[in-house]
Amino acid sequence: MAVIDINADLGEGFGIWTLGDDVALLDVITSANVACGFHAGDPLIMRRVCAAAVERGVRIGAQVSYRDLAGFGRREMDVAPAELTAEVLYQIAALDGIARAEGGRVSYVKPHGALYNRIARDPVQARAVTDAVRAYDASLPVLTLPGSSVYEAADGLTVVAECFADRAYTPKGALVSRREAGAVIHDRDAVVERAVRMAVDGTVVAVDGTEVTLNARSICVHGDTPGAVELARSVRAALTEAGVRAEPFA
Repeated sequence: MAVIDINADLGEGFGIWTLGDDVALLDVITSANVACGFHAGDPLIMRRVCAAAVERGVRIGAQVSYRDLAGFGRREMDVAPAELTAEVLYQIAALDGIARAEGGRVSYVKPHGALYNRIARDPVQARAVTDAVRAYDASLPVLTLPGSSVYEAADGLTVVAECFADRAYTPKGALVSRREAGAVIHDRDAVVERAVRMAVDGTVVAVDGTEVTLNARSICVHGDTPGAVELARSVRAALTEAGVRAEPFA
């Protein structure tokens, strides 16, 4: 039986502003990428999400980001390696402290947005992020794209490949920029079909029609898109029907 982890970005509100239905998604996913306050989230939201995740047995991941609240972490930044390492370390430690207070712990690290895409191709920033993970807890896996620069910078860390059911891919296996039309796929049937193909065959069809090999262990369904909860439910149901077991990687 094929096995796949289902992850989603949670805790992305801030103060009185909410984004997505965290609790409903926690009933569907197996791993929660929790915002650590740099692109979204605040201590109260982080605590609520961690408590709900622990209650449901969902793994907690630190979703680290550039310090970019105004841009939701989607603006690429040139941050000195030492500073980036310190900021990623800060975020992991903050979330892990809150998670432990709720009876859980951070089980993995997943960079968010622009940082995620940057370290997939930038070995310097990839090394800065992996240095932070190694300094905090070298047993924590890092979630990234197949073929990412993170693999070269891992230096003993566990690196886990992930794929995106609702994102368009380039022929080289990178994510199509959100600045381009069609970067996010909203058609439910298309997302479900892609998710099953990714989990069963380990492939995805790129924007030019070519087949890209992924072989990912985790599949991401975004929690900030319209109808995200129903879409996630449909993906999980289709995976089960296809004989794929949903199970955390961490």
